Amino acid sequence: MSIEPPASAYDMAHDVEIETIATFAVLVDNEPGVLHRVVGLFAARGYNIESLTVAETDRAAHTSRITVVTRGTRHVLAQIEAQLKNMVSTRYVQDVSRDPNGVERELALVKVRGVGAERVEALRLADIFRARVIDTTSESFIFEITGAPSKVDKFTDLMRPLGLVEVSRTGVLSIERGAETL
Repeated sequence: MSIEPPASAYDMAHDVEIETIATFAVLVDNEPGVLHRVVGLFAARGYNIESLTVAETDRAAHTSRITVVTRGTRHVLAQIEAQLKNMVSTRYVQDVSRDPNGVERELALVKVRGVGAERVEALRLADIFRARVIDTTSESFIFEITGAPSKVDKFTDLMRPLGLVEVSRTGVLSIERGAETL
């Protein structure tokens, strides 16, 4: 007769939660220190901000909109949303990534150096991706591209072997389809 040792919590199989990306649109009072508090909330808890945009949206109402993209497990993202809602200056929080009416877009400027066949291929790809040429020299282009972050990623990936020199991205912007507002 064999005696098995008691099971340890360390030996038990744990479900591994998958991290996903979430985009939160946060309507806040436009006052000094609000952005600092939002960034501090992420830093204090060890959450990473993958994209951050902020601007005043209504001068009369004295509000700004912060769009923040982060990554985490479902539980972590729920914590982030709850903590954003509990901030004093927060008026509204929306998880745009889970909203079927949510729209996310990004703007990027992409500089590509190239001559000959690479130059022709860069122009062909830009046309396919609906990127506009906003500056050109005999040795380079600057393209402007807008779209979902994945579209911008794919465009830059394809431009890399053709002579990608530099990329400048705005970060993700978001809005909800339809007549509703934050």
